[in-house]
Amino acid sequence: MNTITLGIIGAGRIGRLHVDNLLSVPQVKIKAVSDVLVDHLQEWAVSKGISVLTTNYQDLLADPEIDAVFICSPTSTHAQIIQEAARAKKHIFCEKPVSFSAEQTIEALRVVEEEGVQLQVGFNRRFDPNFKKVCDLVQQGEVGQPHILKITSRDPQPPSLDYILTSGGLFMDMMIHDFDMARYVMNSEVVEVSAQGTVLVDPAIGEAGDIDTAIVTLKFANGSLGVIDNSRQAVYGYDQRVEVFGEKGVAVADNCRPTTVEVSTVDGTVKDKPLYFFLERYTQAYIEEVTQFAKTILADEKVLCTGNDGLQAERIAKAAKESFLTGRPVKIEHETVTIQ
Repeated sequence: MNTITLGIIGAGRIGRLHVDNLLSVPQVKIKAVSDVLVDHLQEWAVSKGISVLTTNYQDLLADPEIDAVFICSPTSTHAQIIQEAARAKKHIFCEKPVSFSAEQTIEALRVVEEEGVQLQVGFNRRFDPNFKKVCDLVQQGEVGQPHILKITSRDPQPPSLDYILTSGGLFMDMMIHDFDMARYVMNSEVVEVSAQGTVLVDPAIGEAGDIDTAIVTLKFANGSLGVIDNSRQAVYGYDQRVEVFGEKGVAVADNCRPTTVEVSTVDGTVKDKPLYFFLERYTQAYIEEVTQFAKTILADEKVLCTGNDGLQAERIAKAAKESFLTGRPVKIEHETVTIQ
């Protein structure tokens, strides 16, 4: 296989972003896009060279020319579409989370394994060059045995209440990225979770049944500890930091800023605020994750972020919510689902 023909299921913000990024990958052709509404997409599709628009994603699965699909539809549809795509022998890229239920995710992964197709989960932060560098340094032993992991992830502003109502909650929607990052950087499973959460940003978020501020502590199988803090609103920008402290030193990935210039005067020192939006902060990561997916399919190699990675992050998120609701630490048993 020298080229890969793709279909995109779901043409919301993330689906259109993937289209833009995939167009820069020379081995990729995007043939079709499906969405529940397509009339407003006609001009956009023509501008991207996409020949097929449909309201039925099954049209993509039935097309023998399509080698793989990107699932960018709402989370509630992911597990079912994964199973259908796998049975149609399509390789799959699926946005996180795979589902809101570990049982549904496990069933979807088993179908993927039975059908022998590839499934990559969209944890784009693994492909961020700064976070990947921290991970590489830890794996190379530069900080020695890791002792403490710290992850900060704070949005510049809350999403809409409509989004909150269908997101699965802060732990499953937002902090799940950090749960995956914790496993990725530390190369160890999380075996116990303690969570605290509250509503400090917008009372309407609490009325919708969610929280907007949280701290989670983690215990890893290798004996290390971790702490993650999330907020739905950081007024100074998109706050994204990772630190691994170990016996030999510390590795830190700080915020990305428009420039690295600092101006110091008698009045103080000023530097740029962090980049404001996640699409700015993770531009390179989004490009790299889809590029690597295409290369993996073309080379018939294992994807870099598997369905099992998605499952384990979901389990941590579920444990965090349980801990938050009960006020007690929650232990996690990690059954591994192997994807060939």
